[in-house]
Amino acid sequence: MYPTGGSFRGSRGTCIEQMLKKNSPPTSGPTRSPSNMNVGFDQQVKSTFKPGHDGRPKVSPKILIERYKNGETNAISLLHQLAQTLQFHLEMKETVAPANTTGLYFAFCAVINGVQYKTGIGVTKKEARLNAAELAFQDLLPTLESLKSALPEASSLDVPAPLPVKEEPAISDIHARRAMLERKAFVNLQIPHAVRDQLTKLMNSHPEFSGCAGTTAAFILQTSNEYEVVALGTGNFNTKESISSNGRIVHDSHAVVTARRSLMRFLYRHLLMFFSKNASLTEKSIFQQSSSSSFLSLKSGVTLHLYVNQLPKGAAQIPSKLRLNPLSMSAWQVNNEISLHLSVEGKVFSVFSSLLDHSNSKVVSMSTTDKITQWQVLGYQGALLSHFIEPIYVHSILIGDSDCSEIRGMEMSVSQRVEGITSNLPMFYCMMRPHISLVPSVASSRAGGNQLTYGINWSEGDSSLEVVDGLEGKTIEDSPFKSGSALASRLCKAAMMHRFRLVAKEAQRTDLLATSTYREAKMMAKPYQEAKNVLRAYLLQKGFGSWQDKVLTQ
Repeated sequence: MYPTGGSFRGSRGTCIEQMLKKNSPPTSGPTRSPSNMNVGFDQQVKSTFKPGHDGRPKVSPKILIERYKNGETNAISLLHQLAQTLQFHLEMKETVAPANTTGLYFAFCAVINGVQYKTGIGVTKKEARLNAAELAFQDLLPTLESLKSALPEASSLDVPAPLPVKEEPAISDIHARRAMLERKAFVNLQIPHAVRDQLTKLMNSHPEFSGCAGTTAAFILQTSNEYEVVALGTGNFNTKESISSNGRIVHDSHAVVTARRSLMRFLYRHLLMFFSKNASLTEKSIFQQSSSSSFLSLKSGVTLHLYVNQLPKGAAQIPSKLRLNPLSMSAWQVNNEISLHLSVEGKVFSVFSSLLDHSNSKVVSMSTTDKITQWQVLGYQGALLSHFIEPIYVHSILIGDSDCSEIRGMEMSVSQRVEGITSNLPMFYCMMRPHISLVPSVASSRAGGNQLTYGINWSEGDSSLEVVDGLEGKTIEDSPFKSGSALASRLCKAAMMHRFRLVAKEAQRTDLLATSTYREAKMMAKPYQEAKNVLRAYLLQKGFGSWQDKVLTQ
């Protein structure tokens, strides 16, 4: 059984009595005290089972409970059958996991005539619903058991289901909701401020590259009420160069992709801190040993957010009139607008588009929107880091685009296209639905002149920023940070493989140290590869097209 928690309104133990009272005609007479409440409840139960007009039998609650105890039915079916028999309104409501829960779980609770029961959690929605139903039944069971004599063996009751009773929200619920909205508004203001401050600091140190900040993305780490930018990237291009066999070319320099690779550098740095022999460094690391696996996980209370100052390229930019309902438009329009998209030298095409130029050899990668969709399922850590840590997901995506008036396209692309995939994924992986919001824009200069194709990258702990020419896939000569005369970026695969080996050595993972190539290390991450294959097969099955891995168009 998974840990449980959650709040509720009123007394759940008397919920059955309350709903039967509400669904029966008012009676005259003295008000019942708690001492004689059960007598009145017995009368209500008996009156509920008056014969109907058509003589159709209905199974009694006693028999339903016995079937459940004998394993003939599950808790969800039992609650629904009791709802029909006892005439109450039942809803299995998705909610949030209790604050003390470690790991990533779905959460549900049963709501019976407005009364919310304990929260059940599970690695799949089905499991969470079942656990929630079992918890609710355990709360109801004492009341039902104490009233066995009032529950007849059978009934021919056939009355319409009562209209759900809408209760006035408790004062505590109103205050809790108001506090939640205030916290969200606070986050939506604090994060853009943090990004603006960090970007201004970097640009003030290197004003000659201020024109590189036209398209900006950043990852923000939240601890308690503190918000720290830990990775930042700018840029808007793919390389024009051929795929590099030595892993020293950066093929995709779009802002979000650059920021994400900077985030990976930040994660490697904190893994080295965790595995160090220095207790002080280990304590400062954002990681802890997971209580549910052999992997590491983010410490409790650490949350990751993504900020972008422009709506990502691809399906997120679909027309506002578009709907996922295929009856509302032609299949061609659905395929081209909601589909996966390819990015070629800064231009984006649907995978179904005939406009893609195949005349020249060019590196093709998936659109930024599609990559975000993938990361919300596979995690932002990537294959190599998944050898050490559980998947890391972004809890909110904040869009500071002053030209953007709605986020439907982003929500449809990132969440709805992969809705329902979680049950097919291996342990620890899920479709993490992020909160997507429009927030104030982080003002920045538009890229222009010879800096049009440039992008910068930075992560917490870096002494300086690095400037990469997106079309060339390499660091420029005048970059404040340069790793060597070959001008290979610190974000390239070769650099990532170097950090991977450093962590594997500190973690004493001899199996990982035996790998000789970046690809071999990736393929050894079996659960990650399984999740990736499930995702791509799912997108193809749903009609969104085939995922392409940095292939050359011929």
